Amino acid sequence: MNNLQTLGFDNWFQDKLDLSKTDFNIVRVISVNKNSFVVSNGEKDIYAELTGKFLFNSDSALDLPTVGDFVSAQLFDDDTLAIIQDILPRKSLIKRKAAGKKIDYQLIAANIDIAIVMQALDSNFNIRRLERYLVIVNDNNITPIILLSKSDLISPEEVEEKKKQILGILPEVKIISFSNNDQSDIENIKSLFTPHKTYCLLGSSGVGKTTLLNNLIHQELYKTQPIREKDGRGKHTTTRRELIVLENGAIIIDNPGMRELGVISNESGLSDTFTEIDELADRCKYRDCTHTVEAGCAVLEAVKMGEISAERHNNYIKIYKESLYNEMSYVEKRQKDKKFGKFFHSTMKDVKKMKGR
Repeated sequence: MNNLQTLGFDNWFQDKLDLSKTDFNIVRVISVNKNSFVVSNGEKDIYAELTGKFLFNSDSALDLPTVGDFVSAQLFDDDTLAIIQDILPRKSLIKRKAAGKKIDYQLIAANIDIAIVMQALDSNFNIRRLERYLVIVNDNNITPIILLSKSDLISPEEVEEKKKQILGILPEVKIISFSNNDQSDIENIKSLFTPHKTYCLLGSSGVGKTTLLNNLIHQELYKTQPIREKDGRGKHTTTRRELIVLENGAIIIDNPGMRELGVISNESGLSDTFTEIDELADRCKYRDCTHTVEAGCAVLEAVKMGEISAERHNNYIKIYKESLYNEMSYVEKRQKDKKFGKFFHSTMKDVKKMKGR
């Protein structure tokens, strides 16, 4: 397992191993392209596929491997082909609602220790969007770090003001402002990374994630694209999720920029992001208070008194309602899928019986 330790395989995963499956190799998924994968055993990268049984028994995206997963696989053809048999238990999982009208999860990365959320200090800076990212990160108790890029585009006073805005809602979060054009800033960011820990790089298109990654690995391995001048929005430079090992042994997963950040969250994601609202909720008159219209609502009173901004409260309500709707729709979808599955299996049995006559 020594080679796997360089990919973040620690005692947590060792304790979860099923020792009865000794015929399989443990590898880590380093990139995904639909139903084909690239995995690594710590020595080499290997093309991988899922077994037909694995695909057939998968009811949801949650059942499929994603970047960062440790999986058990059989290796063939001198370790040039891997057939994935199972997914090891996940330490953590960053996910969002699939883009568009489809109600399902899209997996972003698994087994993340620290999530690095990037925003640019230009027109991209948006506290409300940052709150959305943090709900997704906090859903799995993953430690967030916030990087504010393009610090050279505004004055030091403006940088500090934006940091204060973030600390106003997250007093204990680590925030680092930087410029990709300043080598001392890059060296400061490198000090964040601990060997064998897994980091996930999150942020919208155009915030400078790809440029930062190139700076961290000391080569122009990934293409960058210019920002549109009319609205400051970037294009998707990274097109797939990919795991990269830095020279100090830290592991980083890069992600395409996300313009649509739908939330399917459990309560911990919201409560850990909107901690003051969660704490005030215990003082509301009604236990099932929605914090929207009720008399005796401690949260509405705090908004009225200016203790919580109306914008933050509105964003909380918006994300809560959206998450609740998505979660209910997802459960209904799963129930329909299971009913269809039972119907399909029952029909196939009847067909086989008729053929046997």
